[in-house]
Amino acid sequence: MSSDGRQPAEATTEATRPADYGTLYVVGIGPGLPHDMTQRAKDVIQTADCIIASNLYQEFLRKDGTLPPQSAELDGETDDGEIADEEGTVLERPDGRQQTLIRSSMGKQVELAREAFERVRAGEDIAHVSGGDPNVYGKSDLLFTMADADNADDVPIEIVPGVTAALSGAANLGAPLSNDFCTISLSDKWRGWDEIEEKLRAAAISGFVVVLYNCWRDYERAVDVLREERADDVPAAIVNDSGRGEAGRNLDDETETITTLGELSEHDDKVGGMGSSIVVGTHETEVWRNDYQEFLVTPRGGRDVDDF
Repeated sequence: MSSDGRQPAEATTEATRPADYGTLYVVGIGPGLPHDMTQRAKDVIQTADCIIASNLYQEFLRKDGTLPPQSAELDGETDDGEIADEEGTVLERPDGRQQTLIRSSMGKQVELAREAFERVRAGEDIAHVSGGDPNVYGKSDLLFTMADADNADDVPIEIVPGVTAALSGAANLGAPLSNDFCTISLSDKWRGWDEIEEKLRAAAISGFVVVLYNCWRDYERAVDVLREERADDVPAAIVNDSGRGEAGRNLDDETETITTLGELSEHDDKVGGMGSSIVVGTHETEVWRNDYQEFLVTPRGGRDVDDF
């Protein structure tokens, strides 16, 4: 190590990946429908040897041919005739190439990660599909953690970014995130509520626009914490299934409800399942209306036209 603490160049040289290995791609597909996916995500899924995706994302990916239709299945037919099970279904693409499609489910993530590692070592490219962006409450941390636990440091991993719900919902609302913002998950599966409350309070005091994920878990409790540190009249919004249009699974397809922090709990009927997120503005956030709809706008640094 040099006197300034840096490693010598030769110590940081990357190993050369084996020529017969594939790559594990963790692919963010945004809301899930093809029109909101990046071209990179579509290309990786269409050319992968094996695709790991949930029932819902398989359905979405079939809509424009990113995944071949059910009629392209060669074996492994499932009970409903449409969705691949954990053992996988072989698909034939229009160009004759074959892909294996494996169903992802919550209780099988460790096993699926290990199978992905072995398939990469056998020369396959794997597209492990993650809704939204893999780095925002997605699949990327799981796969890196599993790679570390299973000594799979020889497996090439690449993250393909996607549009997370905070950004997709913000696009529907106008410009609520144009200043500093943060995301906070209300899921207490891996951490206690005390930690969640601490983060909520810190975000509110610090003046961040706050985007809440997993709002089906104690969102009213989160709102009460934010109200202790932020005025009731700041604009807020509830977003459901942003980017999914009529394919939404929460309530009435894709919806946005603009209200205030103090009145959020009065719209409990607008908060559905996993596809619900809540945006809480600051004292600088404004409701702006044109001839067609309402928008939320948080000017950067409170600037106006003269500041541009």
